[in-house]
Amino acid sequence: MRIKIVNKSRHPLPEYATISAAGMDLRANLEEPVVLKPLERTLVPTGIYIQLPEGYEAQIRPRSGLAIKHGIGIVNAPGTIDADYRGEIRVILVNLSNEEFTIQDGERICQMVVAEHARVEWEPVDSLDETVRGTGGFGHTGRQ
Repeated sequence: MRIKIVNKSRHPLPEYATISAAGMDLRANLEEPVVLKPLERTLVPTGIYIQLPEGYEAQIRPRSGLAIKHGIGIVNAPGTIDADYRGEIRVILVNLSNEEFTIQDGERICQMVVAEHARVEWEPVDSLDETVRGTGGFGHTGRQ
């Protein structure tokens, strides 16, 4: 699939790290480093703009390395870039650790996964078909 992209950053286009990778790393596009204090969040620009085809979205997901090593995550994970959005991709990072973390220009801050999605039409009914699970949720299937 070919997707139109505008790169206003000083960094290379997002790319897959391996042949089987689902996500591409996005990089911070910063004039100067940003210090993220414990429990603080910030909006990080990437300098990347994309044009997705109808029926597709881009999911913005945390990087596992930043999460395990530094406690850095994404507040609204996964974030969604809709096909009709034409603005800059920006990422809401949060520091869930007890230590400050400095985001550097060019640092890989998240992954972007392009995925097809369905569009639904609601069919109002009075009841739903029964299943073995029924209304059980929140750990229900793990009971012995």
